[in-house]
Amino acid sequence: MARDRAKEVVRRFTASGKTLAAAESCTAGLAASLIACVPGASRVLWGSWVCYTPEAKISMLGVAEALLRQYGAVSRETACAMALGALERSGAYCAFSVTGVAGPGADASGLPAGTVWIATIRQGESAEAACFRFRGSRNRVRLKAAEKALDEIIKKI
Repeated sequence: MARDRAKEVVRRFTASGKTLAAAESCTAGLAASLIACVPGASRVLWGSWVCYTPEAKISMLGVAEALLRQYGAVSRETACAMALGALERSGAYCAFSVTGVAGPGADASGLPAGTVWIATIRQGESAEAACFRFRGSRNRVRLKAAEKALDEIIKKI
């Protein structure tokens, strides 16, 4: 299933001649890795950031420290800021971000395991984000989040 989604991402971006960038936290590059497994991915995947900590989100993507303090690392605002940072730093046509709580337990703020925000953005547009709740083990949550990120990016192109 994940492979089919990744193939569709590569197919659609190749057909459009557009490029894609990724910024991932809880998935730690898994969505970008799924795309990279597809032959021809190098034509569309500009690159990816793994920004696991708040400090990485700040230094690598330019997420404002005040934003993280106000909304937390797992929020609509942070997901949108991550996607925007990836878009601006890459010059790609489109970018996505994933930030969430993989588990096994809740995060320090009390957000339950499986809470994931995914944001997408295209050049010239504002970022859009959605919250998802996934069930299962830590790695199942990560895989489901990566798959859903691919679904969201397919909608965007």
